[in-house]
Amino acid sequence: MYRFLIPLLLGFIFNSASAFTTYYSQRFGGRTGRVVCIILRDVLGIPLWALGFLMAVRASSPLVFIPGMLFSTISWMVMLAGAAIIFTGLRTLRWRAAAPSVKDALVVQGVYAHIRHPLYAGMMLELTGLFLWLPTITVLTACLLGVIWVMIQARLEESDLVKRLPEYKEYMLAVPRFIPKIRRLPR
Repeated sequence: MYRFLIPLLLGFIFNSASAFTTYYSQRFGGRTGRVVCIILRDVLGIPLWALGFLMAVRASSPLVFIPGMLFSTISWMVMLAGAAIIFTGLRTLRWRAAAPSVKDALVVQGVYAHIRHPLYAGMMLELTGLFLWLPTITVLTACLLGVIWVMIQARLEESDLVKRLPEYKEYMLAVPRFIPKIRRLPR
């Protein structure tokens, strides 16, 4: 029942390579470091954790609650919102999303003007929606581990980004990590 944990956790570990872009670039050189990051994260990490989530969805597991039409509708709305945020973030980052480099420039426009980690914020919405859609013990476990991993990964990446982009420190002070600030409209 919990075999999904092996690819899921291995995928998270490999996917964390993007948080070590500076280290890989210093150790292997800029170009090779970038390739190492791409292989670990994009070739190994993402497919492995995706397989882990698929296995969790397909596993025979008891329901946490019985989902009705309301939960199904909410789940799809939440997943679509997450997908829209991820798509917007990827469109803004372009190639940098798949292949981080020590030569990257800080992105502060678009969705990145409102939150520092839109891809992770979108992923957390996706995971929430997935659980609401299929509320089994295995899906709950996979989604909770996914949210924990996203929070740890964001912090690790921020440490790397501060090394690569000194102006990132100021950006961190001005822009929230996952949830945008609600600004009041002037009267």
